[in-house]
Amino acid sequence: MAVRSVALGYRLSSKAAQLVPWRMGEAISRGFGRIAGRFGSDRRRLVERHVRRARGADLTGPDLRRAVDDVFASYANYWFQSLRLPAMDPDEIEAGFTVEGFEHVVEAQESGRGVILAMPHLGGWDWAGFWLSRVVGYPVAAVVEPLEPPELFEWFRDYRQSYGIEVIALGPEAGGEVQRALRDGAVIVLLSDRHIGGGAVDVEFFGEVTTLPAGPALLALRTGAALIPATAYIRRRGCHGVARPPIPAERRGRFRDDVTRVTRVLATEFEDLIRAEPEQWHLLQPNWPSDRAATDGPVGG
Repeated sequence: MAVRSVALGYRLSSKAAQLVPWRMGEAISRGFGRIAGRFGSDRRRLVERHVRRARGADLTGPDLRRAVDDVFASYANYWFQSLRLPAMDPDEIEAGFTVEGFEHVVEAQESGRGVILAMPHLGGWDWAGFWLSRVVGYPVAAVVEPLEPPELFEWFRDYRQSYGIEVIALGPEAGGEVQRALRDGAVIVLLSDRHIGGGAVDVEFFGEVTTLPAGPALLALRTGAALIPATAYIRRRGCHGVARPPIPAERRGRFRDDVTRVTRVLATEFEDLIRAEPEQWHLLQPNWPSDRAATDGPVGG
């Protein structure tokens, strides 16, 4: 019964997002996000920590509270926009999407090397996937974290496939499926600013050591595909995509050393993308070893 209730809740939310006018929906979602962000102190403390990493440790008091509110408002708006996507047509998507640096993607795709878009949890990647698939015409495959219950994951898989994104579940079979998708010409989307499972690399990320997934670097080094740091910043009724130049991912020495080198460059690229619009960094989970103590006391003043 609980499983059905969760899935039903998402279906109803999607229908509501598709029916409500844009301006109203954005206002409602952002307002709801600000209010919801005041509850759940553990998650709010984590967002405070991440915001101060991106914007500076001197951010405190009312400025910090507003910055954290902005993150929750942006995250709710991300869901509003994403849940509308299946009811939109390619012309609407194209009208709401601007892009810079897309020549890096085109060059790599046309060369036959393959494309890996390594993205932080920043902005609205679903909109970019729809644009790539339905407007540009590139097949798109995204590796995502499995959800519980499994029925909810299947709902999201079908949902994203409805606007052109093949969903690959993170797990033991993901590597083979991703390489198969690359051979078939798909652009691979990897959300890569949080290590969930599998191989990891120690990196300095926003001035503090943590681990990031080794997968993007490993895949690029093994296949020769272009590893492109990217994001899609949310805009009113749309997104602005940014694709950075490919990270050099050629073999230089021991394979493990090459994976580490490439991943550390990727971490630096992510810092730049996140600092540009930190209120859109929708990272609501612990991501550094020190985050385990985030609920032990007040953070940020």
